Parts: sequence; structure tokens; C-alpha cells
Amino acid sequence: MKILIVHAHPEPMSFCSALQREAVEALRAQGHEVQVSDLYDSGFNPIASSADFGSRKDPDYLVYAVEQRHGYTAGGIAPDIQSELAKLLWCDLLILNFPVFWCAPPAVMKGWFDRIWLSGPIYGGMRFYERGGLRGKRALCTVTIGAQEHMYQPGGIHGSLLDMLKPVLQGTLAYSGMDVLPPFVAWHVPYVSDAERKSMLLEYRRRLADLGSAEVLQFPRMDAYDNQLRPLVNLQDRESLCLVKSL
Repeated sequence: MKILIVHAHPEPMSFCSALQREAVEALRAQGHEVQVSDLYDSGFNPIASSADFGSRKDPDYLVYAVEQRHGYTAGGIAPDIQSELAKLLWCDLLILNFPVFWCAPPAVMKGWFDRIWLSGPIYGGMRFYERGGLRGKRALCTVTIGAQEHMYQPGGIHGSLLDMLKPVLQGTLAYSGMDVLPPFVAWHVPYVSDAERKSMLLEYRRRLADLGSAEVLQFPRMDAYDNQLRPLVNLQDRESLCLVKSL
């Protein structure tokens, strides 16, 4: 399997970075091809702007998605976008490795989505969910967080972690056609013992051994909606239309 790990943590000695290294070692030992995009280490530019396009369809007014489609077709996309997009289209499995910053991935990863998730090859028109350009690929979020697990359960003080990660799990990965695995979460990381962190690494290695056959989260399907994207049946009657089930 071809695997791309996109890593976003500013500290190379962090536990989040240790998870990324563990994944590379474990997956290569299983015989997989692995590439890594380390967004902080590479100095990835997260800011979407007109500078991303060598030529413009409309030089007077920037509509970023329109220029993405034009630039992709005309070959006028910035080199760093071309490089990251090539890795994304190459992989069978995408692993997003990040800490939770203010209930979301770090800004550099959001910028990676903004610039690399091109309108045209990845989505556009009615090409999303199971019709999206990344259909057939799998995705896994590997997440570190300072909070304890009970704080991010349904009914917990912060609500479900899956709901908090909805913009990534559904709004980005599933929307583009990917099959999304339940996230791997390392809880309370700064406050647990070294022995507990070592146990988390072992648990992660076991999880990585089952990526090809693991069950995926359930998201809406286009065939359950009409051409105006209205549901064909009552949403409450279709479990398949639910966002996700709780961890």
C-alpha cells in the first residue's frame, strides 16, 4: 500500500512527532511505501493567495476555486502545490498526524487543505462523497490531545470528539470521497507517565497493522439525495445518513 503521512507539530521531540516516526517504522516494516510531508519542518506556506497561480483565468478578481481548476488544467499551479498534490493522488492511505489546537488541527494543516485540495481533480460540481475525486482511498487522523477521554464523550463537558473533528472527518476527507477510519487518539499526553506513552505507541502500532480491513465511519451518500441535494427519505429513518457513531 502507498501511504502518505502529513505531519503538523512544531516540536520534533513531541509525542505527536514520536507517533509519526512510529508509523513510518511500523508501516515500512509491513512492506508499505511511505512518504512524509512534515509541514513545519518543510516550512510549508499555508496561505492561499493569487501567488499560487502562474496564469489567471481572471487576473482582475480572485475566485480561488476557479483559479485552481484553471491552473490545474493549464499547468500553472505553484510548484509546492503540485508536489503535495502528486503525493496525495499517489497514496492509497492518507494519515493526518496532528495535535489538537483550539478544537482543530494546527493552522498549517488547514492551509494544506486550502491549497492542496484542488477544485477539479478532487471535487467540483456534484463530485463529492462517494463521487469525489479521492474515492477508493482511505484516511486516518492520528491525534494527540491534552484532555482526558471522558471530557470528549457524548454528554462530556466538551461533547463528542468526532463532532469536534467534523470539519476534517466529514467536511474534508469524506467530502472528497475518502473512506475515513475512526481516529487514533492519544489522550492526556502531557500529563501521563512515560510508561503510559510507551503503551500508547504499542497500541498505535497494533492499530496500524489493521488499516486495510478496519471498519470505516459512516457518512452521507449522494444516492440518498435528489439532484437538489434534498434527502429522498426522512433523515431519521436512514441510519446511513448519520454523521458518525460515537467512539
